[in-house]
Amino acid sequence: MAAEKQKTTLRLLHFYRPAILLKNCSTKNAVFWLCTAENSKKRSISQTKVLVERTASDAFAGYRSAFAVFIFMEILELKDRFCEHAQFIKGMLPSTIRRYQTVLKLFVRRSGILRLEDATPEAVRKFFFEGRTRYGWGAQTFHSYHKTLSVFFKWCIREKLFASSPLADIEVPKIARTLKPKLTKEAALRLLEVARNYPYATHFHRVRNHAIFATFIYTGLRKQELLKLQFADVDIPNLTLFVRRGKGAKDRIVPMSQNLATILGAYVTEREWLGRTCAEFFVSHTHNVGMCDSSLRHLINDIRAASGVTFTAHKLRHTFATLMLEGGCDIYSLSRMLGHSDISTTTIYLAASAEHLRAQMTKHPLNGMAGLA
Repeated sequence: MAAEKQKTTLRLLHFYRPAILLKNCSTKNAVFWLCTAENSKKRSISQTKVLVERTASDAFAGYRSAFAVFIFMEILELKDRFCEHAQFIKGMLPSTIRRYQTVLKLFVRRSGILRLEDATPEAVRKFFFEGRTRYGWGAQTFHSYHKTLSVFFKWCIREKLFASSPLADIEVPKIARTLKPKLTKEAALRLLEVARNYPYATHFHRVRNHAIFATFIYTGLRKQELLKLQFADVDIPNLTLFVRRGKGAKDRIVPMSQNLATILGAYVTEREWLGRTCAEFFVSHTHNVGMCDSSLRHLINDIRAASGVTFTAHKLRHTFATLMLEGGCDIYSLSRMLGHSDISTTTIYLAASAEHLRAQMTKHPLNGMAGLA
């Protein structure tokens, strides 16, 4: 009889979070409210009563050392707590939080693993295997899903919701070190020319958009770094940009050329004439707010179509790195300007710059010696 009641209790606990049942209580019969932390979209009931019969006679004051916690958590419910922890405690960027949410939702939908306890190594391995064979994941996609789920399960372990990670024995494919796509010097110049002479609706659009593409090509900022760039962080007289909380929550200083300083100076003049006072450097034409991601995306699409140059914002970052190497910049300084944590990440640009490699061949000690050719 007692075993049957325990099974009934566990079945009820399967649907609600979190549930703590005290094993030792001074009363014979105890009623516990099992409450969800938030209303579930799938269920309208948020509370239920469970009558649990107790026969233990230990004092209630000793419950801290004698209680059992039965937590049957749904992964989608845990997702919100995990993302809140990542955002407010660890300070992850909004883009990282969106990736966490997307990966966990897709993991539940494709794997059919709804509860945390069902995330066995075999079930998780099947999810990754189908990703490679059925959905055609590349190595980079595999790594992205593996990294996100690894962080999630480690958080579950720290919260004492899970004993061990089901990813421990799953191998990850090697990522090929391919050459970074970039623009040639001629294509970069054409892009800047089109950005300046495009038939915009206002002169402000012309000056601002030219400044945006010049900033990409002359500094190598990431897209989100450019959108979050603050007016106070652009020091034109001293030719520096201060990037706050870039990728990995790292600050860095990026020098600017005199050409870029002139272009940004013209934009600042138009910005002040328009009466913009918001904190963001690149602002909207119609409102006193920073330029949004969708506006920048539309701008890139327009200039791409008008110039005939195929590019993305990140490709302009690769272009900056390659052109800097071809101009003689050392790899350490370039790594600092790009905000790379590991200088080995920057070395991939060495192979992408054929001009830089050819220039290094002139340093061979046997070059120019008579009788060897």
